[in-house]
Amino acid sequence: QVQLVESGGGLVQAGDSLRLSCAGSGRTFSSSAMGWFRQAPGKAREFVAFINWDGGHTVYAGSVKGRFTISRDNAKNTVYLQMNSLKPEDTAVYYCARKSPGADVATQRGYDYWGQGTQVTVSS
Repeated sequence: QVQLVESGGGLVQAGDSLRLSCAGSGRTFSSSAMGWFRQAPGKAREFVAFINWDGGHTVYAGSVKGRFTISRDNAKNTVYLQMNSLKPEDTAVYYCARKSPGADVATQRGYDYWGQGTQVTVSS
């Protein structure tokens, strides 16, 4: 069983930065690949970023590449999403999730455990 708890969301202005955290529990967290997704009002949940178990491989959605950075600290069982140069279109609930072994990186069904989400609102 894996439990994931996101934090760090909030209300910011365009151009500001935020760092989201995802604290995980369970013995397998440090050996699990992880991802961040987001869901804006009225829209489908979409892939944001992926990181493999040791942080050596990352993947980003085109809309955030160059602005967002995913990282992890396995000693703290935590995955981070550093978000810079935020835009109003980044407004969404952000979720972290654990990727199932062998599953696709960028699709929701490839992830088996999800956090409850944290709201990020970017004003113009």
